[in-house]
Amino acid sequence: MHQYITVCEQAARKGGQVLLDWQGRINPREKAPKDLVSEADFASQQAIYEIIHGTFLDHDFLGEEGDPSGNAKRESEFRWIVDPLDGTVNYVHRLPAYSVSVALERRGELQVGVVYDPIADECFSAVRGEGAFLNGVEISVSDCESLCTALVAASLSAGVSRDSEEISRFLDVLVECQALRRLGSAALNLAYVAAGRLDAYWATSVKVWDVAAGLLLVQEAGGLMSGVAGEPFDLSRPQFAAAATSTLHAELVATLKRGTSNKANNAVSPKIL
Repeated sequence: MHQYITVCEQAARKGGQVLLDWQGRINPREKAPKDLVSEADFASQQAIYEIIHGTFLDHDFLGEEGDPSGNAKRESEFRWIVDPLDGTVNYVHRLPAYSVSVALERRGELQVGVVYDPIADECFSAVRGEGAFLNGVEISVSDCESLCTALVAASLSAGVSRDSEEISRFLDVLVECQALRRLGSAALNLAYVAAGRLDAYWATSVKVWDVAAGLLLVQEAGGLMSGVAGEPFDLSRPQFAAAATSTLHAELVATLKRGTSNKANNAVSPKIL
């Protein structure tokens, strides 16, 4: 297991260094910086792949930018799940809230995970059954028990519409929690829950590579997670609610359900703050 986490961290750090090297070439005010961002994405993922593939030749690889080997078929009980750049808009605008996420699953169960913030040089890591760490120091979730005292994060889809279910949920949590943030990096949101910087986080529009490593971090740091309606969490369908404590988790899920119900009944009535 320790060989896995060592390679996982090496790969994430290498991908982060590639992103730093590329960032100076991207001007967010250009009409089409997308191509350069894609090149940075690919370069980061290629660097990650080379480290992983150089050690574990027979392992499968699932990356946001595809499988560099060109093999989309599952052949191994091990699969690496990689997001070479989580927080693309932040990255383009040089906002220091983006990360690299690398995780390893075995037969559908996460084994190790790393979320690396190259700007802060913060490496969040977790090994199943062995805890969660930040730059080698053990971390744990907060002791927050109530939504009214909780700092919460949310992820919304890029093209979210005013009358969507996502907005209904967002408004319901907004008026119940102490403060609500949309930081732009799902992987960092989960790492921050694990480290006690955030108390809860939910998302319904992310991909498995955005959150695989972070989900293991939260679990190993003592947090709880479920599907967004409280059902058992399914990694293949990463719509979830994560929280530091059981009481906070229950309150968050209940509030999210209320937001869904309000939308269904066309009865959303946000308070004026």
